[in-house]
Amino acid sequence: MIGEAELRALAAGRWTAPLLALLHEEKGARFARLLAALGLPRDSLARTLAQAQEAGWIARNPGHGHPLRPDYLLTAKGEELGAVASRVMAARRRLGLASDSLPRWSLPIVARLEPGWARFGTLRDALAPVTPRALSLNLQQMIAGDIVLRRVEPDFPPTPLYGLAPAGRALAESLAV
Repeated sequence: MIGEAELRALAAGRWTAPLLALLHEEKGARFARLLAALGLPRDSLARTLAQAQEAGWIARNPGHGHPLRPDYLLTAKGEELGAVASRVMAARRRLGLASDSLPRWSLPIVARLEPGWARFGTLRDALAPVTPRALSLNLQQMIAGDIVLRRVEPDFPPTPLYGLAPAGRALAESLAV
């Protein structure tokens, strides 16, 4: 598993994982290629690139300028994260998961549920600073996408528990280094 901070950073932006996966798979890319492959607006790509550069995951190619040289390359720090992003994107494609079935907190939730079932409060505490509302919305979305399962223990009061569905387990395997 990658570190929790890297996992949160990878899941923080909608385009971060697809961007790093593409740069990893193609060993770098030009801006126009990224724009065409990811299908996002120019300003969103520019913002995502700037955030990845600020995090130290990508760098401008010092030798760019030739039509065959990529504009952006993964740094040594970004290579490991790019490999994980590539595996996550491959698992998402293999499972047929739409991009909206993996909300912002989905990867940290999958990592936390990988060992077994957990209560809502345990997840909330482990994923701080997630708000209860954000966690609840993410869990609902992931349940609807068949990534997470919810069961209710017949205690008094009844205790809801969350665990990984088969698709969630496949995503958890893709996070392992």
